[in-house]
Amino acid sequence: QYNPDNVAGADGAIDPTEITFPGCSCLTSSCVVHECSCLRHGESYSSLCLRPTAEKEGYTKPVFECNAMCQCGESCQNRVVQRGLQFRLEVFKTEKKGWGLRTLEFIGKGRFVCEYAGEVLGFNEARRRIQAQTLKDSNYIIAVREHLHSGQIMETFVDPTYTGNVGRFLNHSCEPNLFMVPVRVDSMVPKLALFAATEISAGEELSYDYSGRFLNLPITNSEQKTREEDNRLRKPCYCGSHACASFLPWDSSLFPTP
Repeated sequence: QYNPDNVAGADGAIDPTEITFPGCSCLTSSCVVHECSCLRHGESYSSLCLRPTAEKEGYTKPVFECNAMCQCGESCQNRVVQRGLQFRLEVFKTEKKGWGLRTLEFIGKGRFVCEYAGEVLGFNEARRRIQAQTLKDSNYIIAVREHLHSGQIMETFVDPTYTGNVGRFLNHSCEPNLFMVPVRVDSMVPKLALFAATEISAGEELSYDYSGRFLNLPITNSEQKTREEDNRLRKPCYCGSHACASFLPWDSSLFPTP
């Protein structure tokens, strides 16, 4: 079933449609940094493009957009992901990877492309679904882990297997042209937004790194060792890039061990 937005999962643990954030009191058509409560972490966008993260930081930052409770106008520059698709995209059959997604028009670097939407699950339900799969089943569940200043890790699990949007057709690439950023609008439940990492030509297949490593911190030696040990359970990667890792990314915390 097609749905452009996240929906509550079967476990009902999280309601992504609940509005819990207070709105800003800006009475202008577009909010201004240092004056808008939604922009207290700084501006996220410039001319509809996501502002690049400083290389020394080594990771992408979450984004907070103005929301339904805000008094600013719909044309506010801090409303991007919530506007939905702005480009013409096409689902097509690839040679080795099954279905894929490509753009029918040019996309500039930093522009929002689409969301990865589906059922928002709790950890237990996400793990139950993973363990019910066979090696032949396609896995659409994505686990996003955000590292907080307190040292805690915030996890979000999204499964578009039964209910989702066009993002479920995106394939993995070890050298992708999209990257994912958690974007919050109405609550702490993030929208998993995909932005253009480079200029993308019309007809080009869209892809992102399923591991989340792209534009984030490099993999550690201990994580590399775990990957090598789990290769017998992993699926081959057919992205065809020069830096191809030969296997699709693997999350051992969700998958059962033999």
